[in-house]
Amino acid sequence: MDRKWKWVLHFRMMLLILLSQMTSGLEVPLDLPQPPTITLQSPKDYIFDPRENIVIHCEAKGKPHPSFSWTRNGTHFDVEKDSKVLMKPGSGTLVIDISGEKAEAFEGTYQCTAHNEHGTAVSNNIVIRQSRSPLWPKEQNEDITVQIGVPLVLQCRPPAGLPPPVIFWMDNNFQRLPLDKRVSQALNGDLYFSNILPEDTRSDYICYARFPHTQTIQQKQPISVSVLNNNPEGERRPGFMMPLGPTSTKLVLRGETLVLECIAEGLPTPDISWQKDGGELPTSRTSFQNFNKRLKISDVNEADAGNYRCTATNNMGTAHHIIKVTVKAAPFWVSAPRNLILAPNETGILTCRVSGEPKPKISWFVNGVPIGNAPEDHSRKVEDDTVILSNVQSGSSAVYQCNASNEFGYLMANAFVNVLAEPPRVLSPPNQVYQVITNNPALLHCSSFGSPIPTITWFKDSQTSIKNGDPFVIHENGTLEIHVAQPLNSGKYTCIATNNLGIKENHVYLEVKEPTRILKQPEYKVVQRGMSAVFECKVKHDPSLIPIMTWLKDNGELPDDERFEVDTDSLTIKDVTDGDEGTYTCIMNTTLDQDSASAMLTVVEATPTPAIVYEKPDPPSDLELTDQTERSVQLTWIPGDDHNSPTHKFLIQYEDLLHQPGVWINLTEVAGTSTTAQLNLSPYVYYSFRVLAENEVGYSRPSQPSRQYRTNPAAPDENPSDVQGAGTDPDNLVISWTALTGFQSNGPGLEYKVQWRQKDVEEDWSSMNVVNASQFVVNGTPTFVPYEIKVQALNDYGNGPEPKVVTGYSGEDLPLSPPDSMQVMVHNSTLAEVHWQPVSASSVRGKLQGYKVLFDKSIYLYIMSYSEHEKELQEQVLTFSGNRSEGRLPGLQPYSLYSLFIRVLNNKGEGPPSPVKTFETPEGVPGPPSFLNVLNPGSGSLSLEWGPPMNNNGRLAGYTLKYQPVNNTSELGPVKVMNFLSNETSFTLGNLNSSMLYKFYLSAKTIKGSGPTITEEAFTVLDTAYAQPTVKPGKVLPVLPVFGTVNTSVSEDGAVISWEYFGHHKNVYVEYIVENSKEDWIKEMVNSSHSHMIKGLKPGTSYRVRVVARDPVDSTVHSTDEVLVSVPAVPSRQVDIATQGWFIGLMCAIALLILVLLIVCFIKRNKGGKYPVKEKEEAHQDPEIQPMKEDDGTFGEYSDTEDHKPLKGSRTPSNGTVRRDESDDSLVDYGEGGDGQFNEDGSFIGQYSGKKEKDTHEGNESSEAPSPVNAMNSFV
Repeated sequence: MDRKWKWVLHFRMMLLILLSQMTSGLEVPLDLPQPPTITLQSPKDYIFDPRENIVIHCEAKGKPHPSFSWTRNGTHFDVEKDSKVLMKPGSGTLVIDISGEKAEAFEGTYQCTAHNEHGTAVSNNIVIRQSRSPLWPKEQNEDITVQIGVPLVLQCRPPAGLPPPVIFWMDNNFQRLPLDKRVSQALNGDLYFSNILPEDTRSDYICYARFPHTQTIQQKQPISVSVLNNNPEGERRPGFMMPLGPTSTKLVLRGETLVLECIAEGLPTPDISWQKDGGELPTSRTSFQNFNKRLKISDVNEADAGNYRCTATNNMGTAHHIIKVTVKAAPFWVSAPRNLILAPNETGILTCRVSGEPKPKISWFVNGVPIGNAPEDHSRKVEDDTVILSNVQSGSSAVYQCNASNEFGYLMANAFVNVLAEPPRVLSPPNQVYQVITNNPALLHCSSFGSPIPTITWFKDSQTSIKNGDPFVIHENGTLEIHVAQPLNSGKYTCIATNNLGIKENHVYLEVKEPTRILKQPEYKVVQRGMSAVFECKVKHDPSLIPIMTWLKDNGELPDDERFEVDTDSLTIKDVTDGDEGTYTCIMNTTLDQDSASAMLTVVEATPTPAIVYEKPDPPSDLELTDQTERSVQLTWIPGDDHNSPTHKFLIQYEDLLHQPGVWINLTEVAGTSTTAQLNLSPYVYYSFRVLAENEVGYSRPSQPSRQYRTNPAAPDENPSDVQGAGTDPDNLVISWTALTGFQSNGPGLEYKVQWRQKDVEEDWSSMNVVNASQFVVNGTPTFVPYEIKVQALNDYGNGPEPKVVTGYSGEDLPLSPPDSMQVMVHNSTLAEVHWQPVSASSVRGKLQGYKVLFDKSIYLYIMSYSEHEKELQEQVLTFSGNRSEGRLPGLQPYSLYSLFIRVLNNKGEGPPSPVKTFETPEGVPGPPSFLNVLNPGSGSLSLEWGPPMNNNGRLAGYTLKYQPVNNTSELGPVKVMNFLSNETSFTLGNLNSSMLYKFYLSAKTIKGSGPTITEEAFTVLDTAYAQPTVKPGKVLPVLPVFGTVNTSVSEDGAVISWEYFGHHKNVYVEYIVENSKEDWIKEMVNSSHSHMIKGLKPGTSYRVRVVARDPVDSTVHSTDEVLVSVPAVPSRQVDIATQGWFIGLMCAIALLILVLLIVCFIKRNKGGKYPVKEKEEAHQDPEIQPMKEDDGTFGEYSDTEDHKPLKGSRTPSNGTVRRDESDDSLVDYGEGGDGQFNEDGSFIGQYSGKKEKDTHEGNESSEAPSPVNAMNSFV
């Protein structure tokens, strides 16, 4: 029983909490009785400036208006007795004049009380303290002398102020000292040096303290630091200067900012990093300051407690310090108590939910008196943080205070309980007109008051009740919200407030206006100086709203210049100057909305008209939906820039966000001159539209999607398509259809009504509704009978149109009987025709597909069963579609015995086979002989051997052999014919020409004639070439050589190869390769020739050559032995140009130039200059200078290809090549290398040497003119 009572009490508590939440936020009209409410009070901690008056705020409201009193330090503060204290009339605010008085006398804790006949409200305890900025104590700082590299701390120790001062370090010039990773200021103001450097020497380290309230700055005496370098400190690992020791602790309150600091010394200067042991730092609330030495975490919560590790690192090692952070919490609200307005006999609840660490203590007061000391009230029950008021009565109004405190602070809140009996009243103004722009939220207010709390209901046009749900929301305070206002939402709305004491209604009006839109935006202009610029700004707006257009230049007013002309929809700037450049903005304002658009103006010099660039259009913008109905909407857009190519058309697409999100479907197209389209819509679709523009270049990118437009559900407009009926078993009917898409469903709850009945039978329709399916199976049907079928769509909003009737058939079964009266008519040896008697329609038991004829030749026809015979016939089947009674059997084998049978086919399968029928085919011509071989070739004979045909196609009568010779030019000679008996399969032909190719043709024959022939070719051999061995029967014929002797010769045009050839192969090649080369052989086909010239060989190169014969039908390759062919090098031949007039003149000029150079050299030498001239002892041999081209081995320009005569002074070896190191004609022989050098004035400064006498064994002197080089040498 106790558990049941506790459950009931818990339920009542929840109900009371819900009721208290519903009543919260209610404002009692000031004309009704109500307890006081504190509306303004000073902060709990009030630090005042002693130069100004003290103002302690305390404002309150109530009915009757409350009176005010104060306490100071817990006792009554008589304001009237102190002439320095003034309480503002009608208010509790105190103004304390402290001029001429000691400000400390007014420090203390103040509390304000507001009281009327219905209760008493109290303020927080306000602690008043004077701000202080004490002087720095006198001190004498001693000079500090330190060694370089050691750490140092300069202490600030500012005087304690209220509030604490702001510390910073500066020098004598009031310049802040630079801080960095090495030098930093701690939170306590001390200046830390991780290691001292020589530049730290100075005498003006000054600490300053700025006191915020008094705005005064005080300074410490300068500190002097001298850095010594006589005993420098070496590198060392980090150590912490503060905090000291391995660990320290830190306490922080919830909601405050946690600041942790670590400063380390070391050399080199350490880097500081932070981490939280066992957790991550809260990234969004964490920041690092003072070169990572300071960690700040804002808005601290309980999860931020833990161990924080700061790590100092340099190249000598690391050091760690752990700061143990504890998070406590002053009391904070979970749910503050709120005012209660109760009718007599109602029940209410006050809750004071707080949290903190440690857990706060909650104390209740009523009218400023501890609730335990207040008069006893049996309707009141206190349970920790809750006060329950049951069956309240008139006159029991009061103000309750909740105080929650712990060691870190306190919270205090007032909440009154006002007991009233008041009929409803609507506080919102009557007949108010609300105007909103389409697609924006609309808020219709119905602020009410009453006790008990009134119930709010809304009606549209005084008859339609508005329910809480999309698109309407009725808020707790009675406000009606329309999420997305549409023109159809315009009209009269009535709100009705009702309680048990009465009813009150109020009328408001909603007008939904069309939005203001700039249809034609101003465009970017590039205008030549002195020309006119026109910016268009065409606007569409609601006709009932008065638009005001404003033009701005660079976000300011237009210049006061008559050149600027503003029209209703344009701005014209005449005689443009450079100062007119900028951004121009047109703003269209109405009382409800505005739209704006901007464009830039660029002023340029007069230039030729640039080439026109054609591009795809920019996407349309500002899509807007208007004129909305159930099945249509008007879409309006602003075209984008067409980029010099007029827009041909606009393509409008839609996305169905309900059924196919992410898929855009083409809806319609409109002309390129239109900016609106009337769109036909389907029910129950969440539409979103976009527009693409097309010009000659192509389609633009899609516009941004329009807002969502939802159409209401309706009954289906169509039924499923492709309705069919076909059975899968002999006793069923499967009705199938193509289901409607979600787009086609027109509403939720889509179903299909399936109806069927047997055709031509008097019976009613059977029906069944199916969901989420596209077929339905009717069982228990007769085999293959017609049915009438129809399928209708329906949803929660009605049925679709009357469906069409289609005919289907129930399932089929295998045919019952085979065809009768089979007859076969043989037309020839390969073609027969079969006839049969068609079966009856009833025996088919389905739709007749045709007849299947199975046939084959078989000598086992009468001893095989049907199943075995069918296996034998699997690959010889002909199917004749439809209701046929005959069919032809092509491709038969002549002279064969065939058997056949027939089956009936329907969609289910095959019926039983018919009786077997046999027939014979007559003889035909035979196939080709199986082979033909040529054996034992002799000088005048060839032996032939052949095999019988694979298919005789009758009785073989014999063979016919034809042959004819083939000469070297592939011409055919006369044909000779020979006939053989069927049992003859070999023959030797004599009296043939030696070394001759013969072609043979062999065919077999029956009484029907000869069959196809096979051919073969063979050579007879030379009389003297080889002795043909006799091949005994059963012995293998030895392989004879195909090639005989190979001869080679070399001419000017190339190498000539000739050979003897005894084979019959057609593919004969000459192949060659450079000697010792690893490259592939080069092939040249020679056909039936016995000689070939290889052209393009490199002189002075040796080649390996061979002749190869290949047969395309035989993998055997016949080849001659390789022969070596050496191509002689062609000697260099020089044209005798010494007798040419131009050459003689050139030589004379060169000789004259050399003479002048010699004279100059002689003069220079007499003046002390030395020009050594060295005679060469031997002919210069330079391997870099070659008279022949190395890339192809041919000689250069002066070669003689006719007589190969050597020049004078040259030697020709027996192999016809010229050695380059023995040539006397190179210009290299007359200088030190091939590069001549010239000085700045163009004179030649190379060395010269004479040529030695040539050897006497070079041969007889030639009658030719001397070499031009020799001539130049003798001249010098």
